[in-house]
Amino acid sequence: MHTDTLTHGLSTEERELAGMVRAFADEVVAPRSYEADRDATLPLDIVAQMGELGLFGLPFPEDVGGQGGDYTALCLAIEALGRVDQSIAITLEAGVSLGAMPVFRFGTDAQRSDLLPDLLAGRALAGFGLTEPEAGSDAGATRTTARLEDGHWVIDGAKQFITNSGTAITRFVTVTAVTGRTASGSPEISAIIVPHGTPGFVVGPGYDKVGWHASDTHPLAFDGARVPEGNLLGARGRGYANFLHILDEGRIAIAALATGAAEGCLEAAVDYAKTRTVFGERLSSRQSIQFLLARMRARVHTARLAWLHAARLRDAGEPFKEEAAIAKLVSGEAAMDNARDATQVFGGNGFMNEYPVARHYRDSKILEIGEGTTEVQLLVISRALGLTG
Repeated sequence: MHTDTLTHGLSTEERELAGMVRAFADEVVAPRSYEADRDATLPLDIVAQMGELGLFGLPFPEDVGGQGGDYTALCLAIEALGRVDQSIAITLEAGVSLGAMPVFRFGTDAQRSDLLPDLLAGRALAGFGLTEPEAGSDAGATRTTARLEDGHWVIDGAKQFITNSGTAITRFVTVTAVTGRTASGSPEISAIIVPHGTPGFVVGPGYDKVGWHASDTHPLAFDGARVPEGNLLGARGRGYANFLHILDEGRIAIAALATGAAEGCLEAAVDYAKTRTVFGERLSSRQSIQFLLARMRARVHTARLAWLHAARLRDAGEPFKEEAAIAKLVSGEAAMDNARDATQVFGGNGFMNEYPVARHYRDSKILEIGEGTTEVQLLVISRALGLTG
């Protein structure tokens, strides 16, 4: 496999990290992938091993228990995992981007010292409660409410499609809720930490999903759930704005995951085409197959360049919102297109779940939906072009 884009432009440390996680993915994650998908169970022992490798702490400074790396390092790890198992990759992505990062970015010293050590070591997971039944892409339409009463926030409402929200090691979820009205009359949206086990906070049964079967995903319900006033995460009324920033970063990580998925499909299709004999000749000898695989390769190359550019901008402290949207758009489509083409190369075998390409085919669609749909990315890019209306 031609892998110059995996190493070109990376530091020695970044190449070593990517190689280490790639080996872990091949040797530990891949052999368990079909079983975990079939049983719709997140293998927490693998999550623990990822924690021991320091993957959950990659983009955080050492003084809070992290590895002292950056977002590019995290994305390299996510891409390597996404090649073989998207459920494991999204567990890491959400655990960092949606679980720990809001606490690191907006939490008080007490919140950070209490929550980050276990999150960054992979001993605990946390969910990010933004999406609601009536507020998906339009997250500003949040209906969950929180009111102050005797020094506590009393939360009522519902969230849906929340990753890492119901595992045995999930410690809390951070939820957005309307906490009042601004001077202009618009909703004041704040973020509040809700620990697992809080009375009135119910984690619903896991979803019967098309893909990402081993990823932990649940609806959440809040009926008079009470948490201390000090569980406010960040400034009151800044919950929505802060979470939008988190989502911008998360789109880079999802783009890396999608790139890994596209690469995994390419690798599998190339290997299969080289060994599969049809009508007395190798499948790979047919020019139609060669051209199909060449297009798959081009998609992987382009997707990786897109997310890597966005990640470098983010790490340099430069604006990256448009570049993150481009990366998410390009890589999500690359994953879906490569999954479709790889399944076609495999023929009937590509329709069998024990083959990785079949799982990628089911898994990849959500990459065009989660953390901002394709249409949302196009809207972000359009606005960057100065187009309004």
